[in-house]
Amino acid sequence: MSGRLTTGIDVLDRQLDGGIPAGSIVFLGAEPASQSELFLYELTAVRGTLYLTTVRSDAAVLDAVNRTPGTVGSPTIRDIGGGAPLDSANKLVTELPEGANLIIDVVDVLEETGTARYREFLNELQTHMVNTGGLAVLHGLKTGDAPRNRRYTEHMSDVVFDLQTEVDGSEIENRLAVPKFRGGKAPEETIKLRLSEQVTVDTSRDIA
Repeated sequence: MSGRLTTGIDVLDRQLDGGIPAGSIVFLGAEPASQSELFLYELTAVRGTLYLTTVRSDAAVLDAVNRTPGTVGSPTIRDIGGGAPLDSANKLVTELPEGANLIIDVVDVLEETGTARYREFLNELQTHMVNTGGLAVLHGLKTGDAPRNRRYTEHMSDVVFDLQTEVDGSEIENRLAVPKFRGGKAPEETIKLRLSEQVTVDTSRDIA
């Protein structure tokens, strides 16, 4: 892998020394009741994107993208939440062109398939992303009972983003941890974010 790909968030790219290495798989873990989808929508603005949805309909995702106040692109959206989601995902991944984004939202559905088949899918995905120099983002929900193959998702991913959302008094606080970063230096501290109309880094200092 060579070169870096932008996340679509300038200040975050600087924190990551220019972005994410081309050919990477990124796992974005977040609470179901968070603004994590803004990461996905803003990513569509920087490169051609195939957006695979497993829970919401393709019409619902398109409507959400179009209503996002920040800068977004025109992703190709496919609903793969039917009877064989892993087979559908595998077929569409093999058709990804050079340098494209792949978003799977949410990956939880695929993680509940058989372990051997899911591991095979991840290995084929990793090979394809390296060969095409693209970027895959797997959006997973942090819930009490993690999908049975979540550990394989986190292990195979080159970069892990852990979005932590907490209500602190009258404020909602969002912090992004990057505990894993193959091919680069992970930030040693969490990154405080503002997630309202778009994703921005909160540069204000915390007051003790």
